[in-house]
Amino acid sequence: MKFLRQFTLILLISFLGEVLKALIPLPIPASVYGLVLMLICLCTGVIRLRHVREAALFLIEIMPVMFIPAAVGLSDAWSSLRPVIVPVAIITVVTTILVMVVTGRTTQYVIGRERRKKS
Repeated sequence: MKFLRQFTLILLISFLGEVLKALIPLPIPASVYGLVLMLICLCTGVIRLRHVREAALFLIEIMPVMFIPAAVGLSDAWSSLRPVIVPVAIITVVTTILVMVVTGRTTQYVIGRERRKKS
């Protein structure tokens, strides 16, 4: 029952993101609206971490499975993808490295900031 309640809460926030997408004429995906809403709710205490923790951990654990349909879709679109495979591969590698660097630097900054607070 606890998982059902947590999933329902996550789905409600996602639905609110869809509503915001329909109401606000910006080129921002509904999932981003939902993530921002969840962040705001968690930071303000409207939703406590314990209210969504187990369901969120489960969703993170099964995340790789969610990419299988996208990979199958890519294999279906191979004839369209073949002419641009080199630029797509280069862009993918460069952006992956960029994301790793930015994430690492951000993590180092946050850890350093936490250490300074404790000192």
